[in-house]
Amino acid sequence: MHLDPLGIARRSFLEQSAYGLGGIALAMLGREVQAGAAKLAGLPKPDDWRGMLQAPHFPVKAKRVIFLCMAGGPSQFESFDWKPALKELDGKEFPESFTKGQQLAQLQNAVLKARGSFVGFKRHGESGIEVSDLFPNISRQADRLCVIRSMQTEQINHDTAHAFMNTGSIIKGRPSMGSWLLYGLGSATQELPGFIVLTSAGKSGQQPISARQWSSGVLPSRFQGIMFQSKGDAVHYIGNPEGVCQSTQRQVVEEIGRLNSLLATEQNDPEIATRIAQYEMAFRMQTSVPELTDFAGETQETLDLYGVKQPGDGSFASNCLLARRLAERGVRMIQLYHRNWDHHGGIEEGMKDAAAAVDKASAGLIEDLARRGLLDDTLVLWGGEFGRTPMGQGTGRDHHILSFSVFLAGGGVKPGTTWGATDELGYRAVDDVVAVHDLHATMLALLGIDHHRLTTKFQGLDVRLTGIAGNVVKGIMA
Repeated sequence: MHLDPLGIARRSFLEQSAYGLGGIALAMLGREVQAGAAKLAGLPKPDDWRGMLQAPHFPVKAKRVIFLCMAGGPSQFESFDWKPALKELDGKEFPESFTKGQQLAQLQNAVLKARGSFVGFKRHGESGIEVSDLFPNISRQADRLCVIRSMQTEQINHDTAHAFMNTGSIIKGRPSMGSWLLYGLGSATQELPGFIVLTSAGKSGQQPISARQWSSGVLPSRFQGIMFQSKGDAVHYIGNPEGVCQSTQRQVVEEIGRLNSLLATEQNDPEIATRIAQYEMAFRMQTSVPELTDFAGETQETLDLYGVKQPGDGSFASNCLLARRLAERGVRMIQLYHRNWDHHGGIEEGMKDAAAAVDKASAGLIEDLARRGLLDDTLVLWGGEFGRTPMGQGTGRDHHILSFSVFLAGGGVKPGTTWGATDELGYRAVDDVVAVHDLHATMLALLGIDHHRLTTKFQGLDVRLTGIAGNVVKGIMA
């Protein structure tokens, strides 16, 4: 087999410079170089990428999504689904008629005892939505919320349930929601990645999160989510390497661009155009990221609205404020994971801590988006990968897939509404059931996309976010 000496030199160069590549990548690549490479690879220029959809399929209600992901599975019985009958049954044997032959996680073959909510619920706002006392700030946003109490999922373990919630599949290699949005709609910013992920953690229930949850899967890697650091520098190596001047750095990266351009003439590989585009993006981020994370212009009133004690301290509150700043700058998909909700035991203290960590910031984000005129076209989703059982597990609750709650706000959903219902003990969603694929289909519709028509070819098949399922829940759309 003939090995191209140029190809060997290129690979060797990249291998030897691996540890400094982050710094090198921050230099500017000439626009004519990246455009030429993209043309040779048969792809649109990186700056020309505006999505695969030539025109929206439906009226566009939302332009971006902020997914506040409560990783671990928050209990609906202590948040948005008040069940007085379950409270009355607390500590007593849970009726076998509900659970016989059903899939349970760790409670399989155990003696099942009902666990009522340890907190009270009140009606809030003109809409009268019932919300747990653990969420006093979110409660005050009741008239902006659309609470879905009839969610169901297919996966009972964390990693696969996260994958299903994010990609619509448990098969590895499927693109995430944010990747589909970038692929279909393109990015509204050239200064920052179009899909950004932030994480934070609480004191307990710290469910691990896999990077595959924001993977681009079978789509080109240019559409994958980029994880920003929640504490310290948002992006590593954001400055020039010490001792490397701008002109020298530019010469190096332009040579890399030239080599990539030559490679593009030999291979029809979309990853080459991705690589070129990312070098250019990295250069732009050298300016945009420091400006993004400089909270000096935020008023004390705004910091207090979110409950931010120290900007950039890694907290969920700080991440929520950063999410608003990302939304203002045109980022298409912003995903915030808060790892604090896996309460198999110690649910009373665990839920109190988790709710306190996110309540003010979640409400503050919605309020801030609204007063800045961004909520109308920003779709906010709050929820976990599944719910918790109405039966106790020691001092906590087990995983549950037949019922859980999420809420949406902004982005064309009906404000001040609830959708669906569970049975009297909250075991199963029974009215207006919403599957994960239905949620995805509805979110895409709010973004102007027919979920049947946003596809990519893979191994001869059309792949889409909703697989072969999914129905738009028109009843929650304004």
